[in-house]
Amino acid sequence: MQEGEFERLGNPRTLKVNVRVIAATNRDLEKSVREGSFRSDLFYRLNVFPIRVPPLRERKEDIALLASHFAKKFGAKHGKRIESVPQSTIHALPSYPWPGNIRELENMIERAVILTQGSQLEIADWQARPASMPAVAKIASLEELEREQILQVLGLTSCRVSGEKGAANLLGLKRTTLEARMKKLGIARKT
Repeated sequence: MQEGEFERLGNPRTLKVNVRVIAATNRDLEKSVREGSFRSDLFYRLNVFPIRVPPLRERKEDIALLASHFAKKFGAKHGKRIESVPQSTIHALPSYPWPGNIRELENMIERAVILTQGSQLEIADWQARPASMPAVAKIASLEELEREQILQVLGLTSCRVSGEKGAANLLGLKRTTLEARMKKLGIARKT
């Protein structure tokens, strides 16, 4: 494709084409290339003219316009005449984080259009949804995780540190290394 030509499988004749490839992703491909989880040669072939489209939460000024557009679009699709979106709704929509981006807004407006009886869009209970979203758990530090792991293994070994069935062996550490880490993490050895 880079050379503007290709061969069909089983056909020896080369075909000439004039195409452009448009690819989209929600991932940071540059970061993926640095981490080695995405091929750099493919990245540089795709990255000829990058266009970054920010998520809806970063362009809240578009929400009212999009909501009105979707209300008209789905009104026509479902045979309803939606003439307006209440100002209270227009003012409330930007306060929601829109984790599902424009697709979430679009689906929410279509659902509202389906349920609306009159000519003014009726959105019911959409604001209650953020509270039902799972809370982001506190992320433990590496020190906290290490401390928890050592305590768990010490529990399994009845606080035995050294030896074949000791915590150091199970953790793949030298006895002295484990003892130093226990001291650093404030883990007292029970006797």
